[in-house]
Amino acid sequence: MASPRRRSLPLRFFLLVLAVPLLLLFLLHRSSRPTAPLLPTAGSGPDPSRFSLLIKLLAYDRPAALRRCLRSLAAADYAGDRVALHVMLDHRPPNSSSSNAASPLLAASHEILAFVDAFPWPHGEQRVHYRTANAGLQAQWIEAWWPGSDDEFAFVVEDDLEVSPLYYRFLKSVVMKYYDDRENYSPYVFGASLQRPRFVAGRHGNKIQLDSETRLFLYQMVGTWGQLLFPKPWKEFRLWYDEHKTNGIKPILQGMKTTGWYKKMGERIWTPWFIKFVHSRGYFNIYTNFLKERALSVSHRDAGVTYGKSVGPDSTLLDEKNLDFNIWRLQPLKKLNWYDFCFSEVLPGRIVRKLSELDSVLKSVQLKGTVVLVSLYSIEERFARNLICHLEKGGMHNYIFLVDSSEFLDDLAHRGYPVIDAIEFFQSIKMSNFMGSADIIKEPLVSSYVIKCCLDLGYNLWVLNGNMITLGSELTEPLDQSLDFFPSEPAGLMFIRSSPDSKKAWNELHDKSESNVFIY
Repeated sequence: MASPRRRSLPLRFFLLVLAVPLLLLFLLHRSSRPTAPLLPTAGSGPDPSRFSLLIKLLAYDRPAALRRCLRSLAAADYAGDRVALHVMLDHRPPNSSSSNAASPLLAASHEILAFVDAFPWPHGEQRVHYRTANAGLQAQWIEAWWPGSDDEFAFVVEDDLEVSPLYYRFLKSVVMKYYDDRENYSPYVFGASLQRPRFVAGRHGNKIQLDSETRLFLYQMVGTWGQLLFPKPWKEFRLWYDEHKTNGIKPILQGMKTTGWYKKMGERIWTPWFIKFVHSRGYFNIYTNFLKERALSVSHRDAGVTYGKSVGPDSTLLDEKNLDFNIWRLQPLKKLNWYDFCFSEVLPGRIVRKLSELDSVLKSVQLKGTVVLVSLYSIEERFARNLICHLEKGGMHNYIFLVDSSEFLDDLAHRGYPVIDAIEFFQSIKMSNFMGSADIIKEPLVSSYVIKCCLDLGYNLWVLNGNMITLGSELTEPLDQSLDFFPSEPAGLMFIRSSPDSKKAWNELHDKSESNVFIY
């Protein structure tokens, strides 16, 4: 954002302007509103008996690969649990009926059917769905499952995968910890991937870099080599997919490696659709990092839709023989690192609802001693999102948003944006009976407290109105050190420098109203 055209005004004039709404507080009466929790309240602990897993094995024309996959699934430790196996066998393409390839394709399908029919599955129900027409990989994935309950989970594997004997016990422990345990649950987690994380989808396929201490983390990218799907987000995706597909909307996301895949392969693949859905919701996936290129699910990358020729296994299978750490020790969700599609770390849950929470969030936001306060109070969501997009393109990351919509606030917070709940913050300030709660009072009052806190911490501050139009570059701090307040010519943008004079003046303003303002 370009440096604004500036004119300097005395600090006393600025304080007088902001003091007017503060004085109005003495003339109005205050109303109250109860505080709502961010996440669902804790209920009963995890109940393993409610857990139900369906294995969805997607197959086509690779009998040898399917035999390897099935044998590894059957050899896993299910601890006596009942686990259903559903083999989804796709049919040959319609254009192969008159070609020389028809007979071998049919032979491969019939070989698979014969093997699956004779294959012993002692762990539960075994079912085969053999299509009468070719569906393709996209439909195979998307149509594989519609959850039967909120406690039913699907583990989707393609036929060239091989799983560890430990995979089921690990997935069940993940569900018990991060789905059934209310203290570690987030509605923004859509599942868990067992494949080794390899590339950054939002940065041209760059290799993921993690420290050696990280065992679990959250990343927005979906995994296709052993993906556990949670029921609620999957149902939501299926409905979202129907709506977007019907309306002719394409799964294009600028800057994503998967957009190139879609442009090349079109509707043969499904991942660009799910990735766009995840981007629209701000969802995350649980991943493992077991070092030494080990994973609980390994793709042999046999020739098929994705690979023109066989490439070989992408990882080493982790099992009891090479297990040299405690795989069952799962950290609390709040201690895990969260990463977006570009593998930039995000810090979800930074919501300020009262004055005592403001200091720590401002310290996490400030960059080189400067904070940008952006008021989205009463701003339409579409305009607010457009402004956020411009701020990010301009390289600005030291902002904090003042928001009055609880739904929009929660959405921003779980995506990692720091936010101030203007309504809750206002209600956390105990006023005298002469003070009111009119909307015209809330925004300037809360802003004044944020400004005071920034100055007390020694931070400079930019104050932006959400209705302004940015110019796409970073804000440039005024060079004149003799003046503490710089308003811009366009309305809604000002700079406040932290100095002994500005801090003293602001504190004096608050001291005058101290007899009428009490903080919880």
